[in-house]
Amino acid sequence: MALQDYNSKRKFDETSEPEGKTKSSKDKLIFVIQRHAASRLHYDFRLEMDGVLKSWAVPKGPSLDPKDKRLAMMVEDHPYDYKDFEGNIPEGNYGAGQVEVWDSGTYEPLENPSKLSDEKELLKELHDGSLKFILHGKKLKGEFALVRMKNTEENSWLLIKHKDDYAESGYDAEDHTSKGSEVTKFLEEKKSPKSGKKAH
Repeated sequence: MALQDYNSKRKFDETSEPEGKTKSSKDKLIFVIQRHAASRLHYDFRLEMDGVLKSWAVPKGPSLDPKDKRLAMMVEDHPYDYKDFEGNIPEGNYGAGQVEVWDSGTYEPLENPSKLSDEKELLKELHDGSLKFILHGKKLKGEFALVRMKNTEENSWLLIKHKDDYAESGYDAEDHTSKGSEVTKFLEEKKSPKSGKKAH
């Protein structure tokens, strides 16, 4: 039932997004961050847990600066196969716009005092509203925390980088986007309606 919300929001005869099925990695748990130009540009931060990708929308993108406490709004679970999704979600569909993978890799809990499996430990921390983990990505590395904000909407969290060897002050995710980015192209064309008529 975890993917009911995801499936009910999508028209699979119109969008190339994968249909919701639960599935798990054979080895280490994976994470993925997708850059998504929808009504506003944001980053989707996804952690594999329990056969799905637990997902948060991060308006300003993740940061390696421990001073940045990035708002992360928890959204519906996404299917495991979403980890590879890139492309256009057509207008009139939920989340319409352009999506690209910005970073991906594996992750693990920072500590596991309960001696549970990594996944069970992370699910316990998620339930408790305080996740601490290590990312092994291409861009994002080291220790992070996701903390549910108190006295706000239940789905409001903060994504925070811990002080470690990978911390970097003044970090901006936008500075670490590939030059041929389809999302950037999509945003530029949206700004300038005439450019859509040019030959590609």
